[in-house]
Amino acid sequence: MTYRKVNYEDVEQVSSAMHFLSDPLETEQVGVTVARCDPGWNSKPHDHTENGHEEVYVLIEGNATVIIDDEPVAMETGDALWIPPSSTRQIRNGDAESAFVLVSAPSIAEEDGDNGEWSLSGFAG
Repeated sequence: MTYRKVNYEDVEQVSSAMHFLSDPLETEQVGVTVARCDPGWNSKPHDHTENGHEEVYVLIEGNATVIIDDEPVAMETGDALWIPPSSTRQIRNGDAESAFVLVSAPSIAEEDGDNGEWSLSGFAG
């Protein structure tokens, strides 16, 4: 089989919001999480300095605020936010449910010999 499929609703929820998909998908280089945030829900402040992972938060439903190094960043449906490994981040949800897709991976700038650029060929999308 050349692919693996899972429905996030079939993955046990952690911290009353997070569905970590990397284990059931058996990913090797990327972390994927769906966060369905109840009204008033807050994640724990954290960073990824230790593992060097950068993250992208994509808000796919609702409104929320992400605190980056003590700076509030207002998010609305469709917004994407890149966060470097060393920055502290925390999701603070508002008065209505919201949903994020969170993607994390090692920074490509740390790879030897690639000059920190993606190798793209054919259709990139």
